Amino acid sequence: MTSPSIFRDDRKLTYLNAEGANKPLISPLPHDILERARKYRLERLRAEMAKQDVTALLLFDPVNIRYAFDSVNMGIWTAHNPLRYALIFCDGPGIMFEFRGCEHLNDGLAGIDELRTSSGCMFMSHGNRAGERLAVWADEIADLMRTHGGGNARLGVDRIEPEGAFALAERAMNVIDAGQITEIARSIKSADEIALMRWTIRVCEAGMARIYDHSVPGVTERELWAHLHFENARSGGEWLETKLLTCGPNTNPWYRECSDRVCQSGEMISFDTDMIGPYGYCADLSRSWTCGYTPMNDTQKRLYATAREQIEHNMALLEPGLSFADFNTQSWRIPTTHVDYRYSLALHGVGMADEWPVVLLHPDFEHNHEGQVEEGMVLCVESLIGEPGSESIKLETQVLITADGTERLDTFPWEM
Repeated sequence: MTSPSIFRDDRKLTYLNAEGANKPLISPLPHDILERARKYRLERLRAEMAKQDVTALLLFDPVNIRYAFDSVNMGIWTAHNPLRYALIFCDGPGIMFEFRGCEHLNDGLAGIDELRTSSGCMFMSHGNRAGERLAVWADEIADLMRTHGGGNARLGVDRIEPEGAFALAERAMNVIDAGQITEIARSIKSADEIALMRWTIRVCEAGMARIYDHSVPGVTERELWAHLHFENARSGGEWLETKLLTCGPNTNPWYRECSDRVCQSGEMISFDTDMIGPYGYCADLSRSWTCGYTPMNDTQKRLYATAREQIEHNMALLEPGLSFADFNTQSWRIPTTHVDYRYSLALHGVGMADEWPVVLLHPDFEHNHEGQVEEGMVLCVESLIGEPGSESIKLETQVLITADGTERLDTFPWEM
């Protein structure tokens, strides 16, 4: 895949597309890369199931379903309406439960051995008959577990209404949290997954360039954010997980969502992409720059340089085998003036969304879990720097852990 070209002139940043600046990006990746990634992901799940002695996974989370089968259908809607699900046996079939009339959406997905019609049991869809539907659904799952489970009733479930868990328990299923399997499985990427992720990052950076090119006085925060949506949608992407783009005083405190506030010349524009792009992979990148391409003032320069220092220091530590505890001990120390405005974490995993592991920033690390950096992980290195009365600088880069250390997957330039 040809690397994109990025350059600046006096007024804007241009991100050159071989297809042309006004064309959607069309993936050049051959289909066999996707097929190998699908096979690898399902094998990762089954290997972790075997390790944890779980006979099957019952998945409602659309991101987990995509990871397992690459089956996609109304991802945002099904994220809050658990009416579509997958049942994957460690030593048995992979079964997709699809909406009636949508079966064709699973054509050509080799990981699916059997396709069934999903059985909804939500109050929204069945009202006062939801209890009847719940019994039908639970009986079907329990019957499949008896048929394919080999006597092991341990069932990992990721998202389920309380009544669903109770109904399965009543049918002698030992329900456990599937997150301890899916998160560990998803944490190590194959070379094919990385190729797919690189393409999502390519699309994301084209969207970031659109934001940059429109960062002129008089534009609203929402108008700027729409440029990332536009590039992602027209180039085959999925959705944005957040709406984190603000300017000037809206940047501090962080976590305000974009609004109709008009950006003024010289104000800092800060954002975090959280973009689920083509192939379902996440590009989680953050940048900050001034509206109107003005030189930064002294405070903006100082804050930006501090954020860059944090990113570079922590990224340089990463290597396979580094424990989270050792990373914390060696990690960059945030100056006191910025502590109350800090981001709560220093690192987090990323794949088809933000993922395990999460490594908290040193003031909060006592609450962190155990673990270590491993080859094949993709980690986002984070920085948020602000102080009383200032704007916030938000920076983030996405790195692959290699045998030798790290490789940055994003190429969008820093401001300093």
